[in-house]
Amino acid sequence: MYKKTAVAGATALAMFSLVGTASAADYKGPDLKGEVVTITCPWTGAEEGSFKKVIAGFEKATGATVKHACSQSSEQQIVIDIKAGSPSNISVFPQPGLAANMAAIDGLTPLGDKARDFVKTSFAAGSSWADLGTYKNKAGKEQFYGLFYNVNVKSLVWYNPDNFKEKGYKVPKTMEELQDLTKKIAADGGKPWCIGLGSDAATGWPATDWVEDMMLRTQPPEVYDGWVSNKIKFNDKRVVEAIDAYGWFAKNDAYVDGGAKAVATVSFKDSPKGLFGAPPKCYMHRQASFIPAFFPEGKADEADFFYFPAYASKKLGNPVLGGGTILTITKDSKGAKAFIEYMQHPQAHEIWMADGGFLTPLKTVDLAKYKTKAQRKQGEILQNATTFRFDGSDLMPGAVGAGSFWKGMVNYSGGQSAQDVANEIQKSWDALK
Repeated sequence: MYKKTAVAGATALAMFSLVGTASAADYKGPDLKGEVVTITCPWTGAEEGSFKKVIAGFEKATGATVKHACSQSSEQQIVIDIKAGSPSNISVFPQPGLAANMAAIDGLTPLGDKARDFVKTSFAAGSSWADLGTYKNKAGKEQFYGLFYNVNVKSLVWYNPDNFKEKGYKVPKTMEELQDLTKKIAADGGKPWCIGLGSDAATGWPATDWVEDMMLRTQPPEVYDGWVSNKIKFNDKRVVEAIDAYGWFAKNDAYVDGGAKAVATVSFKDSPKGLFGAPPKCYMHRQASFIPAFFPEGKADEADFFYFPAYASKKLGNPVLGGGTILTITKDSKGAKAFIEYMQHPQAHEIWMADGGFLTPLKTVDLAKYKTKAQRKQGEILQNATTFRFDGSDLMPGAVGAGSFWKGMVNYSGGQSAQDVANEIQKSWDALK
């Protein structure tokens, strides 16, 4: 039997003032000598090393002792510990769906209205982040439980600036300009895009990211939310429109290296290699911030990226698709509250920013603290976002998000219509009810 750790949300952080106003000032927390704070987290290797530095900053400021246990199986351990009544003070979830499940059994402590207000005002696209951290408790009441920390950006288009310069192509600022550029490259005899969906048993997932990005660019964010939860059916005409918006790029032989039918068989790891070479096999590749790991050796410095733009005509702002980890309190204590306070301070973000491999939507950080130009540029994309949404397929039931949705995108590449694909995916949703 799990131990109920929830407390009244409105006063959960009342004893501490919220910070995060000036990145130049070090965090000054309460005196916590003798206090032990335990943390369960997903970071390993270099990421764990960076998190240890963040922890050290908290220990120095408060006198507390922090004991952390990071592993790749941390999310399973968090669930086990919560249900056994012996969770850590702080649990870091790799995605909000599992955190919501734990809130639903009163396994999380509400962070309170003040913390939610802080996120809404101090994070870029703050309402999005506040909503992503708000879940229903066992009684069905919505409360704010999760503070996002260390996020990633998927709404990126990679390109080789030398190739653009040689042809006189300019980085597009709107979706309409991106479509015009796509047509121009094809008219010039080149292939605008490299797209690959191959990923062994996970084949199809890169296209789900495309569709999610197009949903955010063709519909308001509340429609995206309804789609992810299936309150808006997968075969709704608005979803079909988003699939076909992806198809505008991917299902035209003139626009894709190897032709439209090759999209489903090309590995996502090999796909971006077409950006390099003389002449290049393609000029653009839409993929998340991790993709340089699969560029040809020694070529990463030749590439750059730009924000996957929104339609100027639809006036939906600058939506960003991505992911991130969420900090929650799973065993309430004075030290746990103070640690959440610390994670709202720029210092807790800038320490990891300087190490690399870290992005934050916190507006009070010094962007110059990012280790590389690329990370700083991605940080700026986050800062300019008007809406942020989590990877939709990761929030859907596994049978859909990592099943019929993946398969449906492969079938779509093979020639099936968007409506037929959407109908089949909705059937898989219905089968779960």
